[in-house]
Amino acid sequence: MKRVILLSALLLSQFGTSQLLKTSGKKIVNDRGENVQLRGLGLGGWMLQEGYMLKTADFAGPQYKIKEKIAELIGEDGMNNFYKAYLKNGITKQDIDFLAKEGFNSIRLPMHYNLYTLPIEKEPTKGKNTWLEEGFKMTDDLLQWCADNKIYLILDLHAAPGGQGNDVNISDNDKSKPSLWENEENQKKTIALWKKLAERYKDSPWIGGYDLINEPNINFTGKNPNGTDEMSNAPLWKLQKDITAAIREVDQKHIIFIEGNGWGNNYNGLIPIWDKNMAFSFHKYWNYNDEPTIKAALDLREKYNMPIWLGETGENSNVWFTELIQLLDQHNIGYAFWPMKKIDNIAGITNVKTTPEYEKLLEYWKNGGEKPSKEYATKALMQIADHYKFNNVEIKNDVIDAMFRQVTDGSTKPFKNHQIPGKIFATEYDLGKIGSAYEDKDFINLWV
Repeated sequence: MKRVILLSALLLSQFGTSQLLKTSGKKIVNDRGENVQLRGLGLGGWMLQEGYMLKTADFAGPQYKIKEKIAELIGEDGMNNFYKAYLKNGITKQDIDFLAKEGFNSIRLPMHYNLYTLPIEKEPTKGKNTWLEEGFKMTDDLLQWCADNKIYLILDLHAAPGGQGNDVNISDNDKSKPSLWENEENQKKTIALWKKLAERYKDSPWIGGYDLINEPNINFTGKNPNGTDEMSNAPLWKLQKDITAAIREVDQKHIIFIEGNGWGNNYNGLIPIWDKNMAFSFHKYWNYNDEPTIKAALDLREKYNMPIWLGETGENSNVWFTELIQLLDQHNIGYAFWPMKKIDNIAGITNVKTTPEYEKLLEYWKNGGEKPSKEYATKALMQIADHYKFNNVEIKNDVIDAMFRQVTDGSTKPFKNHQIPGKIFATEYDLGKIGSAYEDKDFINLWV
């Protein structure tokens, strides 16, 4: 009898009686019923690139166009080799160890479906799903690194089959092909992918939940192309309900995160809640950090007695980061900042350094002129892929300080250990809040 009890206790501890997340009224809690505020980071730019992250936005926004530009210079094989290095270096155990050490307790993984399954146009048998090991292996490794650090991994379908909106960069949407909403095969593939993921991770205590469709932005019946004025959103709710049903066939444990239209914030026409372990996700960028800007989300939480999660935010200043987190803490709202790495990044926790050679490629792509040789372009691109390694990125300690210490601590501290005599740059004088460590007239980015 004692052995049975010990074995049961061991199994429970492995699954994580104080780990597995679920919803409880307006809160996300662990197995002990303790409130868990997700303090997360989204790994934007890894499995799915947007042009602005690689400085190609002027001529190649969605990933498929970036790939075309690269293949034009170094061929299809060269492009594939670049992406192999890029994906290998982009996120490693070192990155996750670092994030956990700095205080993040969760990771949001923006997934591109084409790392897990073929596009419908390339399926050998119409209506069947070919599964690709690459995406699942990357997710397995990432989950292990998260588990090693006791932090949660939230899976986010960032690029759904066919693309989920008119903002083509977000979901790598090729407008020459039928979208997610126009094609039933794409919808079936989306549902099948989520079921496959749920089967694989149903017993993983460090999976924090499933974020079904990132930032839908589509006009079903409204005039705004990104769905901000949509009143019913019927196809969106139906698909998320169908995905949930498929997940629940194999996994009854993990939280389902749903997103509204209009980049995640339009919840008009919401049908009766279809699952007992579900939360709302909303996104917030470039606006004030006050209660009116989160009122719609707070109202959802109150009306439906369900948790809300700020699934994506960031791309701003240290002042904005600190003020936002103070606001979220006041209302017990978890969050995931965006992104992890991008080239020439001044508004995030790491910066990938550009090179003169890469800038020359950008110049050619944008303005034409003499075509760089295949050898030159290959070397320039592989050097950039190497710059994505954790050891090669610049850590933005001021951003991390603003996201954690400055939220509750108004004191200043040295930016780094300066050697005297020597130069001390004004930008490296102190870590701390505006008005204490520094003064600035242009200190926040507000345009929404």
